[in-house]
Amino acid sequence: MKMRILLIAALCLGLSGCVTVGPDYQKPQTPQPDVSDVVGAHGNKGREVTLGKKDLVAWWQVFNDPMLTELIHEALQGNLDVREARAKVREARAQLTISRAGLFPEVDATGSYKKGRDIVGYNTVDEAMYSENTYYHAGFDATWEIDIFGGTRRGVQAAQADIQTQEASLESVWVSLAGEVAQTYVAIRSFQQRLTVAESNVRAQADTLDILQARYQAGLSDELDVQQARYNLEKSRSTIPSLKSGLEISTNILAVLVGQMPGTLQKRLAQPAAIPKAPFNVVVGIPADTLRRRPDIRMAERALAAQTARIGQATADLYPKFYLIGSIGLESMKSENLFNSASNVWSFLPTITWPIFRAGSIRANIEVQNAKQEQLAARYDKAVLNAVKEIRNSLTAFSQEQERLVSLTAAVDAAQKAAEIAQQKYRHGLVNFTNVLDAQRSLFSYDDQRIISQEAITGDVIRLYKALGGGWQYLRSQAPGQAPAGPAQTARASATTARP
Repeated sequence: MKMRILLIAALCLGLSGCVTVGPDYQKPQTPQPDVSDVVGAHGNKGREVTLGKKDLVAWWQVFNDPMLTELIHEALQGNLDVREARAKVREARAQLTISRAGLFPEVDATGSYKKGRDIVGYNTVDEAMYSENTYYHAGFDATWEIDIFGGTRRGVQAAQADIQTQEASLESVWVSLAGEVAQTYVAIRSFQQRLTVAESNVRAQADTLDILQARYQAGLSDELDVQQARYNLEKSRSTIPSLKSGLEISTNILAVLVGQMPGTLQKRLAQPAAIPKAPFNVVVGIPADTLRRRPDIRMAERALAAQTARIGQATADLYPKFYLIGSIGLESMKSENLFNSASNVWSFLPTITWPIFRAGSIRANIEVQNAKQEQLAARYDKAVLNAVKEIRNSLTAFSQEQERLVSLTAAVDAAQKAAEIAQQKYRHGLVNFTNVLDAQRSLFSYDDQRIISQEAITGDVIRLYKALGGGWQYLRSQAPGQAPAGPAQTARASATTARP
């Protein structure tokens, strides 16, 4: 009998793994984007740069702004979306363990004690006669589904791909977060620069109004000039509240991104600073494997792989399932005899189940899984198209905005000279005050637009790095679950170490 059991088990082991139903996954080809018509094609003058893999690893360092680097590091460590994404990776890894468990037997320990009274007969007066019995049991029960048609193995493949999907999702969060922190930080510096310009113009216009009022009181000017200067001053003043509001909003957004309470970064960023600038002017090349390296592309591809495996998992339900069910243990009517050889008991039951009628639910489930695969294939293709769109848009915007900045800078210089000339001529009575107003308004407008253009150029560079999927490679090189220390953190750590 024991030999028969061993033969059946050996046969099941031999059959296990010989068939895996369902389609085998084939990785889709990722096309190489053609951006030759937008990179370095707009006649910009400057140092030409081909972005390489090393440029994408920690791209924020190219701006040489310690505060920006520190904020990005803090965000990568404290952002709540990152915390959620890390938890999803742990969840996927635990699900893989659950799926793999189906490849092995399930063994449960059992034990019981029973005491009861049974009727053993009747006496002469038809009274029942009883006996009290005890029953002891201890042992193990085992169940093993032999994965002959590969349904469980397909589930393991899906779980493995799910882990890779969630890991790519975490990397995608890193990429997006670094870009959002950088763009928000640039917006803060832009608001500060615009406020500086607005307040400077208000002071200059207030001085002009004071002069006009003195001339009016001395009879050297009429009231029209005074009122024109006053409404020009108040119009300039009206721009300051909206700029302060934008600065406050951007600072609060940045606080949430770095995982801090809104209102905690105001003092830290109170000192105005220049808008970070990219160290190059013209981009003429990008890495050949740009799309394949983007986390969102890899996330879409791994999700497609997981769903392909689930088709096989659903297909396996069409075929019979084989089980080995057995138990071994000890049974006795007396506790002192429980561990005697005569108390040994065992059972072995090979079982097969084959679905005959399920009202079409199994094949419908296969169709469901196929439809989901088709959806994910379309999602993958869409991700590729969006990636190329983002790369082209950021490259084009970056190149064109540089040309715009050149024109705006020239306009600011001209407006500054025009304002000075208009004021001189007005003092000598050669032009009316309208010329002065026009020159002041133009200077303020062009100077404000110049700052916005500088912000846009830096933002375009950030969007380009983000479109190329930069940033996650650097974080993968750090200790698991930790973000790299920023400059201020490193300085604090060095100072702490230096203490006696």
